Amino acid sequence: MRQVNACKVLLPLTLACLFGFFTAHGQQNDTIPKDTTYWKKDFRGGLSFNQASFSDNWQGGGVNSIGLNTFLTYKANYKKDIHSWDNTIDLGYGLVKNEDQGSRKSVDRLFLDTKYGRILSDKWTFFTSLTFLSQFDRGYEYEVEQADGTTRDSLISEFMAPAFITSSWGFEYHPVDYFKLRLGPFSPRLTVVNNDQLSEVGAYGVDPGDKTRFEFLAFQMVADFNKDIAENLNLKWKYMLFANYEQLEVKKLDHRLDLTLAAKVNKFLDVSIGGILLYDYDQIDELQISQALNLGVVYTYKNYKEKKK
Repeated sequence: MRQVNACKVLLPLTLACLFGFFTAHGQQNDTIPKDTTYWKKDFRGGLSFNQASFSDNWQGGGVNSIGLNTFLTYKANYKKDIHSWDNTIDLGYGLVKNEDQGSRKSVDRLFLDTKYGRILSDKWTFFTSLTFLSQFDRGYEYEVEQADGTTRDSLISEFMAPAFITSSWGFEYHPVDYFKLRLGPFSPRLTVVNNDQLSEVGAYGVDPGDKTRFEFLAFQMVADFNKDIAENLNLKWKYMLFANYEQLEVKKLDHRLDLTLAAKVNKFLDVSIGGILLYDYDQIDELQISQALNLGVVYTYKNYKEKKK
C-alpha cells in the first residue's frame, strides 16, 4: 500500500511556519509604530498534534493513531487613496497514521489570491483578481478488499492535478470591515490536470487525453466573513460559487464553503473546529464534506490594531 510522502511537504511548510514565527516575533513590540507604508500585514501559523492509544485489553475498541497538522496564512493588503491591492497565501497540510496502516492525508491545501481594487464609493469597489487553488501531495481513494480485508489505493489527485486558475473581473460590496462580497460576471477559469493517468479518463472535467480545460465565459461569486464574535472567539467562513455560462444548469454550479470557528486559549494556544462543504459536478455528482478539530500551538502577528467595535 502506498504511503504519503510526508517529509517533502511537512518539512518545508513547518520551516515556513517557524521562519514566520521568529521573523514576526522579532518585529513585534508592545507599542505598534504608526504605519506609513499603507500596508496591513497579518500572519498566522501553527502546528497541532493529536494522538490516541489503547491497551491490548481495552474493551471499548479503538485504533492507535497519531496525527500532525501544520498551516500558514499570510495576508498583505495595501490601500492608498482610491487604490487597493490585497494578497493572501493560505497553506495547510496534515497527516494521520493509524496502526497497521500507512500515513494518510487529513489536510492538503495550497491557495493563492491577489486582487486589485479601485474604490467607487464607501461600499463598492471595482476589482480584478487572480486565484490559484491546488494541493501539495498525492491523494488516494482507499478501498477495502472484501476477501482478505486488505486495502487497495487508487490515485485520484496530486499537485497540479487538479489546479484551478481563475481570473475574475467585477465589483466588490463591503458594507462592514468583516464582510466582503465579490461579484465577477466575467471570470474565465483554467483547470489543469497534469497527470497522464487522470487526464486519460477525463478527470475534473477535462476532455479525455487533454490536460487542460478553459472555461472562458463564466461567473464567480465570493463571500468572505471574518469576525471576532466574542472575546477570544473568531468565526471565519468563505463561500465560493462558480458558473459556466455555456453549461448554466443548477446541478452544474460549483459550490465551496470553508468554515472555521477558533477559540484562543492563551497567547500561543488555540483550539479550532472547521469544515469544508464542496460540490463540483465535474468531480462527482455528490456533496463532499471534510471536518477537522485541532488543538495546537498558534502564532499570530499584525502590524496594525483592530478597530474597536
